[in-house]
Amino acid sequence: MNPVVAGIRGIAGYLGKVLGADAYKKYLEHHAAAGHAGPPLTEREFWRDRTDRQDTNPQGRCC
Repeated sequence: MNPVVAGIRGIAGYLGKVLGADAYKKYLEHHAAAGHAGPPLTEREFWRDRTDRQDTNPQGRCC
């Protein structure tokens, strides 16, 4: 693979993690590891819940 392409992919992956793009994946891993009885939230439900929680309990963030 071209080193420039690899570098761009690395930067994109890093920014995705910083911005929380992998939050749903982490949620699913946690849900499976914690042994919850019910099914996990759908991705749409997860993001709605996360947004609602941030709006009702704002913490340090840029906007």
